[in-house]
Amino acid sequence: MPAGNEHGNTPEGEEPVSGQGAPGQDETQANGGTGEEASASAPAAGGDALSQAEQILNNADVPAQPAAAGSPEAAELRNDLLRLQAEYVNYRKRVERDRDVAREMAVIGVLNSLMPVLDDIDAARQHGDLAEGPFAAIATKLENTLKTYGLARIDETGVEFDPNIHEALIQQQSADVTFDTVTQILRSGYKSGDRVLRAAQVIVSVPEQ
Repeated sequence: MPAGNEHGNTPEGEEPVSGQGAPGQDETQANGGTGEEASASAPAAGGDALSQAEQILNNADVPAQPAAAGSPEAAELRNDLLRLQAEYVNYRKRVERDRDVAREMAVIGVLNSLMPVLDDIDAARQHGDLAEGPFAAIATKLENTLKTYGLARIDETGVEFDPNIHEALIQQQSADVTFDTVTQILRSGYKSGDRVLRAAQVIVSVPEQ
């Protein structure tokens, strides 16, 4: 005879098994929830380290008061987290500032390396070699492209001499001026924003004594 009867009763001495779930269900519950809940608190896999750290700090819950009144441990943990958040903000600002400085210095390095080329273009233009033709168009495109990176010429005449942007190679007296005036540009100067890359070499007229 089989162990159970024809009505499906269990054998004597054995407890009936009720509500047996799918395999792995008990393990999931023992681990404290589904895998989705566990992965929700993890930082995003993509992004750089700064972005992941920022996400962790932003998701951290800083209570207005310690969790337990009069608990020095809770107050100390809260102060540590606030200090960590402040240090991270300062660190991120410093990194972004360093990146901007590095980018600016890279652009300035390229502009400085192209100045001899611009001097040759000026010399060719003064001799009439770039009045027209394909090379004149190329020179104009190069100069316009460099302007988009903040490069500006210092080549204005009739202005007051400024030792910050002008280098006086020749000085001559003139009855036509009442202050030190730039009358001729011998070599153009250049600046990028407020930074002077190269002073303009000029002839300066000064008032007669």
